Amino acid sequence: MPLRKPDDRARRSPLLPRPRAQGLLSAAAVVLLLTGCTPDQTPAPPPTPTGSVAEPAPSPDSTPAGPALVPDGSAEDNLPFFTQIVRSVWNGDGRGAGRAYVDALVAGGFDRGAMQVTADTSTVGNPAESIQVSVRWGEQCLIGQVGEATGEPVTTVLGALPDGACLLGETRPIDW
Repeated sequence: MPLRKPDDRARRSPLLPRPRAQGLLSAAAVVLLLTGCTPDQTPAPPPTPTGSVAEPAPSPDSTPAGPALVPDGSAEDNLPFFTQIVRSVWNGDGRGAGRAYVDALVAGGFDRGAMQVTADTSTVGNPAESIQVSVRWGEQCLIGQVGEATGEPVTTVLGALPDGACLLGETRPIDW
């Protein structure tokens, strides 16, 4: 490597700042950034009321309306309620039992005769990686899938199969 000649400094591009200038620019940038991050020292004035009528407080026995079964509605109308029930079971003790999903859906008002559910165990007796549950709703199906392989519950509305079923493959009898 050749030694630097004393006049190498004079040949530097005028567009590149010198080391001292770079340091000053960096320090200035840090100060500007920190100044922008400091909180405003002036407290905000308290909000002033805009109306003169106070809203009544909800009574202790009233509960917020959540999803509910819509008997005359479509499958899409009932998907939020179906999803709520499936998630509720998933977050409880019966998360790995298809029967728990069927029982909860029946308790919610869905028709047991319109349901299908897959087995809780694999063909060799291990817990199923996922369980599917469905409710036929007219020409459509509310379908839920849960299990360790799925992560969080997945629910959707799909068209019924040509044979009227909602789930492909083997399902277990709902005979309880």
